[in-house]
Amino acid sequence: MSESSSDKISEIISEISRIYGADEWWEADSAEEVMIGAILTQQTRWENVRTAISRLKMHDLCSFPKIRSADPAFIEELIRPTGYYRQKARRLKLLAEFVLERHGGMENLSNMETHLLRRELLSVNGVGEETADSILAYGFMRDCIVIDRYTKRIFACAGITSDGDELRRAFEEALPGTSSAKRRIHGHLVEYAKDFCNKSRCEECVIRNLCE
Repeated sequence: MSESSSDKISEIISEISRIYGADEWWEADSAEEVMIGAILTQQTRWENVRTAISRLKMHDLCSFPKIRSADPAFIEELIRPTGYYRQKARRLKLLAEFVLERHGGMENLSNMETHLLRRELLSVNGVGEETADSILAYGFMRDCIVIDRYTKRIFACAGITSDGDELRRAFEEALPGTSSAKRRIHGHLVEYAKDFCNKSRCEECVIRNLCE
């Protein structure tokens, strides 16, 4: 990553932060809810995840003990709005098994060092790097950068096409500070992509103007 690219990342982060302010993103009642939401948000819009989470809560199923014992078909019906609901129901069952049987509950996971917890999360079928990092950042409040498709899309438009690991290192240089700041910036990038990229508002894009 060149120095000019790192400077460009800093400038973009500063501009997006100016637009969206200090609001936190991904509010949840528990780390369990974040982990469940991280599975449900795969390949769908966040609005659909909110609907599915609300339906799970309505039936007292937004926890791993409840998910482990629930009828898979019932879980599928509740999370249907998120799409790929059969696959996601299987993944939720596997995640419940991982938490409860392999690690003895959420408290044991919360006591693990971040690099070990990330490695363990990545061993679960259906948990990739984006999902694992989201769980670490928002569920366990760890000092973790989330590099997702929105982040890659925004910075590709700025001419920065490095892979996830290189982008992560560049973010670490461009965004020294607290874990909450990193979560906030990730949320800003997601909201910006939804507001501009997903709606093809390219002529209004401040990133495009910064990079011209």
